[in-house]
Order: sequence, then C-alpha cells, then structure tokens
Amino acid sequence: MKGGLAMKVLMVGYFTEISKINIVRQFPEGWDIVIVPPGEEMLHHIEDCQVIIPDHIKVDHSLLSVAKKLKLVQTGAGYDNVDIDACTQLGIWAANAAGVNSQAVAEHVMALILSYYKNIPFLDAFMKNRIDENQLGYTGSELKGKTIGIIGFGAIGKKVAEFCRAFDMYVLAYARNPNVQSNGFVKMTDFDHLVSASDIVTVHASLNPQTKQLINKEVFKKMKNTALFINTARGGIVNERDLIDALKNGDIAGACLDVFESEPLPTDSELRELRNVILTPHTAGMPDGHKFHKKRYDFFVNNIKRVENGEEPESKLNQLW
Repeated sequence: MKGGLAMKVLMVGYFTEISKINIVRQFPEGWDIVIVPPGEEMLHHIEDCQVIIPDHIKVDHSLLSVAKKLKLVQTGAGYDNVDIDACTQLGIWAANAAGVNSQAVAEHVMALILSYYKNIPFLDAFMKNRIDENQLGYTGSELKGKTIGIIGFGAIGKKVAEFCRAFDMYVLAYARNPNVQSNGFVKMTDFDHLVSASDIVTVHASLNPQTKQLINKEVFKKMKNTALFINTARGGIVNERDLIDALKNGDIAGACLDVFESEPLPTDSELRELRNVILTPHTAGMPDGHKFHKKRYDFFVNNIKRVENGEEPESKLNQLW
C-alpha cells in the first residue's frame, strides 16, 4: 500500500461463506477484500477497486471503462473471459496464474484415472449399500503399459506426463506450438495420431478460438472404443452433446470430467445419469477446499504487491511499457 491507503481487491464469483472466510485470511490485514456475485453490487464496487479477480464474468471494454482506479486484472490459469487488448488500451495490467495449479490439477487427473480403472466410486457404493459380495462384478485394469495422450503440453500437461511415467505408462503429447519440447520420455506427435493411438486422452489446452469445440464427434470417432476421455481444462473445448452421444453409443468407453460447457453443470444434464462417467464440480485446481487453493492466493497477493510497487506482474498477459 502506498500512502497508507487500503488496497481494494474485488473478487467476482459465487462463493460459500466458508470459502470467503478462507480467502480473506490470505490477504494482508488492512486490505479491503470484497467478494460478490455478478450483478449490481459488483458494478458498485468496480468503480474504486485497484484489482479485480473475475471468476464468472466477462471482463470487456465496457466493464473496464467504469473501473477508473483499476491497475490489475488477475485471473487463475484460464483467462478466456478477459479482453486483453482492452486492458492494454486502458493501461491496466492483465495477468494469469500460469502453472500455480499444475500440481493440484495433475494430481486430480491421476485420481480420476485411478478411480476409473480401479472402479473406486462403484466399489465404494457397493460396500456402503451392503450388497452381497457374491453379486459383485466389474472390469478394470492396471495402468502399466497404457498409452496416455496429452493435448496441450504446458505446465499441467508436463506434470501429468511425469506422474504417468511413474506408473510405467507410454506418453504421447500434442502441442500447437511447434517449439514445445518433449520431456525425453514423452513422444510429441500430431493430433490425429494421438487421439487414435491413446488408451487415455486428457485435455490440458487453454480455451481460445482455435480450441473451441476442438473435441467433437469426428474426434471421438477416431478414438479407440475402449478409450477414456478426461477434461480438466475448459468445458468449451469439447462439444458436450457429441461427448454424451459418444459415451452412449460406445464410441469411447468412459469419461472423467471436471469442467463443462455450462457451469455449474445443470442438474438435468445427461452426464449425471451415465454410469461410465466420473464427475467433479470444477475442483481440480482447488485442493485446499471449495473455491480455495492457498498457493493460488499467495501468488495473487505477491502479484498485487508487485503492481502496487510499480513492477510488472508475474505471468503478465500484456505489456504496458
């Protein structure tokens, strides 16, 4: 803080009271931390905040033009809801938290893979429903020798690859950027080969015009009918209707999903009814509690302090000078 003035940080999203308490505790004492859902109250606070952390809103030129004191738009890993050019035009820093959640998300991916092949949700329900074990029947698999295909080979994709190596799996990866380097044990390949050769296909790309609905009916048709599809990136990368059809028609064997086209996932979504699907409510990057990851907020506080001290933020998305 400069001149003893309190830093006002506006967080916009849907948070429980417990989440709010946990989040506020991570910021320095004396800072004004306002956590509100999208709507009128948000518009009132945006006029005098120095920082906005937007969760469920589009940060465009019209919104930014109202924020006369805004210095930083800080997002998590994804920033598809922020107009970066508008931030630059208005002299506002934009930054994400690239890599901060890589360990958490990669661990979540492995938990989903293991839950699926080891039938953990099914067997847990079987035991708790007190069913006679003579009626038990299931199919599963070891991970050793399976091929996993990683779409997007950034911090999260590379961490997933490391974990899979420990399970003696073969790892394929695809990245749009031709300069992305392999980890040595990872084989970089083209998109079509990856989806057709992999036993598991996991998405770790950002959502942009090139990746919007990248995974569609044609892609699912190219996958093995025994394939497991995983998405912990962004729901918009997948055509959800095509995914549901592929799961129901047997084009793929199963799916593990943490993100969806519409969030929260509608209560009447067919995905909730499919037995070959494991669902989590966009929690892969929040290992410490609902809507809470301590490492994420430590990063946010450090970045806010950098901007307040006249420095560039880490993981900047634009350049102001």
